[in-house]
Amino acid sequence: MKKGLRIVLVLMLIVSLVAVVGCSNQSPAADEAKVLKVGSDIAYAPFEYYDKDQKATGFDIELLTAIAEDLGYTVDFESAPFDGLITSVQQGKYDCIISAMTIKEDRAKSVLFSDPYFKAVQYIAFNKGENFEKIADLAGQKIGVQLNTTGQYAVEDAGMNPEKFKFLPDALNALLIGGVDVVVADNQPVLVFIENNPNANIECVVADTEDEFYGIAMKLGNTELAEGINTTLAKFKENGKYAEIYSKWFKGEVPTF
Repeated sequence: MKKGLRIVLVLMLIVSLVAVVGCSNQSPAADEAKVLKVGSDIAYAPFEYYDKDQKATGFDIELLTAIAEDLGYTVDFESAPFDGLITSVQQGKYDCIISAMTIKEDRAKSVLFSDPYFKAVQYIAFNKGENFEKIADLAGQKIGVQLNTTGQYAVEDAGMNPEKFKFLPDALNALLIGGVDVVVADNQPVLVFIENNPNANIECVVADTEDEFYGIAMKLGNTELAEGINTTLAKFKENGKYAEIYSKWFKGEVPTF
């Protein structure tokens, strides 16, 4: 009787140890697989910025969090300068990057873009009393842009040499104090800056550039993640989730594209 009991107890102990070893070998990998590491320049309201509690928020942050949740991931956002994001995702530091990044042919040679998730235009921002209507009007002006953005490229393509800032708010603050005469940048961040600085006397007009479309960027070859993101993004556009998030952060009609 006692011998049989000892045998049963030994067998139970062996089974328990196997279970513990199995869990210790599998759980960390499983947990790690459920975390999506995301890079973003979190200084670009209303797309990505830190709120008063130093929590990442904004349209991009909320949209990607919802997409990741639909795919079974939690999200770990890390802030980094915009001009280094593509290199970081190429090196595997991030699974993907979302940072109001325009899908461009030259960028698409370096990263794999998702389907477009946002439609944008370039704005020319300047002090009231000035009169600029198109990029060509900026000749001879001191122009501020954010480094490695389509605003920079639009100005340089017109044969001008802008002053490049690492962060867009720095360029717009330079406009406030007279460090630059004009800033070329994406429309929504300019509008947010003007709204947050009502006494700044800044005006803006739509630049004569083509419409732009933002994409989520991944390492070349990461088709599994890209397909998952595209499927969920299409679903969100169909079921109204995209419109819900868009309307929370922006005014006006939700664009179709």
